[in-house]
Amino acid sequence: MNPELFGTPGNHRPLAERMRPQELGDIIGQEHLTGPNSPLIKAIQAQRIPSILLWGPPGVGKTTFAQVIAHTTERPVVKLSAISSGVKEVREVLEKAALRPGLILFIDEIHRFNKTQQDSLLTAVEQGWVTLIGATTENPSFEIIPALRSRCQIYVLNPLTQDQLLVLFQKAIQSDAVLQQIPIELKETEALYRFSGGDARKALNLLEMVVMQAEERPVVIVDSMVMSVAQQTIAVYDKTGEYHYDIISAFIKSLRGSDPNGALYWMAVMIEGGEDIKFIARRMVILASEDIGNANPNALLLATSGYQAIEKIGMPEARIILSQVATYLATSPKSNASYQAIDAALSFVRTHPQGAVPLHLRNAPTKLMKELGYGKNYKYSHSFEGKEGNQSYLPEEYQGTIFYDPKEVGKEKEIRAFLKNKWEGYYKYE
Repeated sequence: MNPELFGTPGNHRPLAERMRPQELGDIIGQEHLTGPNSPLIKAIQAQRIPSILLWGPPGVGKTTFAQVIAHTTERPVVKLSAISSGVKEVREVLEKAALRPGLILFIDEIHRFNKTQQDSLLTAVEQGWVTLIGATTENPSFEIIPALRSRCQIYVLNPLTQDQLLVLFQKAIQSDAVLQQIPIELKETEALYRFSGGDARKALNLLEMVVMQAEERPVVIVDSMVMSVAQQTIAVYDKTGEYHYDIISAFIKSLRGSDPNGALYWMAVMIEGGEDIKFIARRMVILASEDIGNANPNALLLATSGYQAIEKIGMPEARIILSQVATYLATSPKSNASYQAIDAALSFVRTHPQGAVPLHLRNAPTKLMKELGYGKNYKYSHSFEGKEGNQSYLPEEYQGTIFYDPKEVGKEKEIRAFLKNKWEGYYKYE
């Protein structure tokens, strides 16, 4: 067994690692996969393992299943993390596998591999040089390329139920070498379950923190104790929980507040927590328009280019691109004038009767329309160099209404001066 994949023995490891199942019979939950008639179990027992994708939220046993397969088949195993492994690492493993077929390649967070990296696995999987076990928290239908997905069996893992976690807690208290030495009573478990959300790893590590921080013996675990410890010590990035929204809020507000250091810190928290890098990039594209706008029009160009680049490059190199975009946005002049402008226009349209299109702006494709004055006296802007080409573009009753009010900052300072000069007598830009 590869120690890189499953850690090293020792009581210094977190409880979740010490309790990680080593055999099929040790697995709690996932009965649809561990039952005697399960296709996966039959394949493991027959030692004819297909390439598989294990899809489920964190802490439900994806790596554990890879460990069980490694123990049962006694085949060499190599682990790659899509967070930290690039094309070079993938190529090196596949080159070795071509010379030694039968290797099990376990890729954690495989959805974070970009299309090129996923494409590089196809030949090795199809030729049988490697048996791929990919673990993903994202829907394979969207995040795994069809060609690779079609070569793998997909198995869905579910969050542990409250009853299953209770069995897990009791087993840990009774069998773990560290917890065995401490008298523990599980009086209440609602908070343990609520804070873990069906994540066995999170639940066990929280249980250990509660026990180790308890000052009295025996340790009687109640919900208030768990909540106190959790609120003080748990800062686990959860992509589906409240903390997720707090972190992205801190990130966006750091960019808006022109603090590149704060932005980089919260970005690092998201990356280390397994956040989808495309989600981070999308939020920066939005911010480039919402909070920078025409104060620096290049911000949107860079943010959009950054999004396209990280899709092609993937991690770990994508972190550099994200950093460049974030620091550029943070240090750009800020204006939300464009954002306010469209909201003001939408609000105006919703609360006012729709105005008629002025005759000079109307299209006149027929003789009758021309006779009715459609298009009459329209001034073609390119035929004029100055104010003599000005004309109203709003309905008559709404002339002079300002929606876009550029600020005295960055490029918008120039835009404001242009509009003030261009539209004197039409709009009151002070």
